[in-house]
Amino acid sequence: MEIVLTIAGSDSSAGAGIQQDLKTMTVLGTYGATVITAITSQNTLGVQGVMPVPKDVVESQLRSVLSDLSIGAVKIGQIPNADVAHVVASTILEHYHTQQVLFPIVYDPVMISTSGHELMSSDAVSTVISELFPICTLITPNIPEAEFLVGRELICAEDVVEAGRELVSLFGTNFLIKGGHGDGKMMVDRLFLIDGSMHEFETEKVCSKNLHGTGCTLSSAIAVGMAKRLDMKTAVAEAKDYVTRAIEGGKDLKIGAGNGPLWGVGIVKSEK
Repeated sequence: MEIVLTIAGSDSSAGAGIQQDLKTMTVLGTYGATVITAITSQNTLGVQGVMPVPKDVVESQLRSVLSDLSIGAVKIGQIPNADVAHVVASTILEHYHTQQVLFPIVYDPVMISTSGHELMSSDAVSTVISELFPICTLITPNIPEAEFLVGRELICAEDVVEAGRELVSLFGTNFLIKGGHGDGKMMVDRLFLIDGSMHEFETEKVCSKNLHGTGCTLSSAIAVGMAKRLDMKTAVAEAKDYVTRAIEGGKDLKIGAGNGPLWGVGIVKSEK
């Protein structure tokens, strides 16, 4: 069985973060392992508090997992500060050098929560860009995060395409710019590869207020596909399909008073 590692924050309401990553990995037939970077107090109404895990504890978790488990792929989510960013990047690089084992890394750059709560300190950004970006196989910003990275507003589809190509050129890795924040009935995610190609994944938006953890679900599902050695385009396509069905499956759930979770359980059969 493929093992997928998630390095992310904990969500006490279990709709996003580590908890949602594990659900996704399990439903899609892989074994999930975890390194917790932050403990958040949150529910469907928003984030009430964040406590970063000390860097030495993050490092010890990561070393424990890497020294024993054969990792097929890694998903990275919330990186709360520069210390955690540095220790994650340096420990993975050390593992690469000593064990001569590489694995794909999908990074969902969680910066600001939907409710506006800061999930990454300002000092972390430069460390993430200089140390974490170079070891990633795929980075999955939404439109506001892509705007932050390129330093300008992305108003139309042409702006997004230009930004995607710019990000690939700047950072030398693949980018998936998610289109969930765009207007209209259709949502377009755009995959920009280092070979210069661009692939669009268009789906009709599902009318639902239960979208908590969508980015976590997508990045985890992509990591699952890459652990199963799918090519990136196929891994993204299959992950997109799963997320769409999970949004559909959760649209009528009444969990909490606000932005509820997706529901992917039962919509696919786990592989043995």
